[in-house]
Amino acid sequence: MTSNNKLMISVAGIRGVVGQSLTPENVSGFAAAFGTFCGQGKVVVGRDSRHSGPMLESAVEAALQSVGCDVIKIGIVPTPTVQLMVRELGAKGGIAITASHNPPQWNALKFVSGEGIFLNKSQGQKVIALYENRKQKYTGFDGLGFSFRYKTAIEDHVQRILDLPVLNIPLIKKRRYKVVTDTCHGAGGPIFELLLKKLGCQVISLYPETNGDFPRPIEPQAKNLKALEAAVKKHKANIGFATDADVDRLSIVSNQGKALGEEYSLALAAMFMLRNKKGPVVTNLSTSRMVEDASEKSGIKVIRTAIGEANVVSAMKKSRAVIGGEGNGGIIIPSLNYGRDATAGMALILQLMAQSGKSISQLSEELPKYCMIKETLEVKDPARLLALVKKKFFGQKMDTSDGVKVIFNDSWVHVRSSGTEPIVRVIAEAKDRKTAQGLVNDVKKLLKA
Repeated sequence: MTSNNKLMISVAGIRGVVGQSLTPENVSGFAAAFGTFCGQGKVVVGRDSRHSGPMLESAVEAALQSVGCDVIKIGIVPTPTVQLMVRELGAKGGIAITASHNPPQWNALKFVSGEGIFLNKSQGQKVIALYENRKQKYTGFDGLGFSFRYKTAIEDHVQRILDLPVLNIPLIKKRRYKVVTDTCHGAGGPIFELLLKKLGCQVISLYPETNGDFPRPIEPQAKNLKALEAAVKKHKANIGFATDADVDRLSIVSNQGKALGEEYSLALAAMFMLRNKKGPVVTNLSTSRMVEDASEKSGIKVIRTAIGEANVVSAMKKSRAVIGGEGNGGIIIPSLNYGRDATAGMALILQLMAQSGKSISQLSEELPKYCMIKETLEVKDPARLLALVKKKFFGQKMDTSDGVKVIFNDSWVHVRSSGTEPIVRVIAEAKDRKTAQGLVNDVKKLLKA
């Protein structure tokens, strides 16, 4: 990722503050570059509920048409819906207009390949080069693309989830679960409600309107879910689900009204999947040890990758994984699509409850408890700090595929530098806060060496 006048440019797309670093000019330029990369053909365009969405959608639509692409507009939808519809509609690619969990002043373009997954490094670099070298292939009046709306993308997405072989729809319906959702006025309200009703659930929705007036910090971390916790208690619900603006992250609130933390989502989904279908599980280096705990009971070894959804997806495809994802609540079900999908993850969790006959509190208790601490350090020379970490923990098990991860029997610490600024992220996990904080402090002391 590079910064261009504070516009964040990566192989996956662009991100910035609307009206400052993100403007109709650079949005149009990048969309035209992406359309040129795709070649003439269909491109799916969807967006989240941000106030800037319609303006950016217009810029993207015009740019794609200008290079001869036909635009399929699917409206306010989850990012995983855009990814799925690229494949379902036989498109050359897709653009999701969303800044995911960033604050409302931000927006972004996420580029999706014809496979329905985010661009890999090589593909993304080609799009960046087309933009920077002004190589967009604009067409004359007789070669302009068409534009039309496709109105059933959400319904199609829900049906593909219901068709998953691992789901027993009649069994879930029989349980008649009471579910509270918090979709934060993002894109998730309609699809969450539709799926849950199809599963026979009684649904109480918090902030379901897709108006972009986010009532809480958008990232569905446990500390941001007080309203959902209270609503689960008030309605004596079986479970609560929360997501972010573009519906690729899932967080769970237990029947006791306690936010479990987003790290539990993938671990519980893996627990369910491996009880029904054996195969590899893939996640990144900074995801909780709970994924191993959930997998080892089934005799499955977890494959760890560098940070980034593209890295997880690549390893999943290579290993033919049955499930994968990230500790931020991202659950990837390859039999549906290679993208993080909160809606599909919700269905797996409900199936786990229905199949086991246990509450979500009981199921979460089956996983060992850990404490995870995350800190960001301002470092002038990140490479030097990483070298000092290797020296300090010499002889200990390490993974150096993305920074340095030092692995102990029941704890670990991961130190990695940012690709965009002189900072280092330190994440530690242990069975108690004192040990986890101690590992972080050990790294911080190296700055004084």
